[in-house]
Amino acid sequence: MGRRTDYWHDPAAPEPNSLVPGGQALVVDEAGRILLQRRTDSGNWSLPGGVMEMGETIGHAAVREVREETGLDVELTGILGIYTDPGHIIAYADGEVRQEFVVTFTAKTVGGELRGSDESTEIGWFDPRADVPGMTMHESVRLRIGHWLEGRGPYIG
Repeated sequence: MGRRTDYWHDPAAPEPNSLVPGGQALVVDEAGRILLQRRTDSGNWSLPGGVMEMGETIGHAAVREVREETGLDVELTGILGIYTDPGHIIAYADGEVRQEFVVTFTAKTVGGELRGSDESTEIGWFDPRADVPGMTMHESVRLRIGHWLEGRGPYIG
């Protein structure tokens, strides 16, 4: 996947030409830290996740993507929310322009070893209250982490 530009309620954002379901996981360890990766395509810190493929469920997609991107095997523990904000537009270098469509799950690790992938430059566990405020990340990821910290039920929006 090439470079991407995220737009957040920006009137200058291009019109979307694609809607692709994605699965993402907010993985929490025993100490209450969350798993984040620094994306190679944007440089932003993000929750691991990616596009759903034919023949799999959205839950399987989230588990597969976490394994591919972090080396960890996870078990989904809940649904944080369904994020489909038409004001969040992702433009890719190849001309694809997506409207956000992400189901974000909560999860815990059940195996594997932490390792990076070609989709990330850094990966690790971070304190959501102490570390995350100073990290470079898209507003949509901050929103999701905020929803989790607030203990909200599944967000739909």
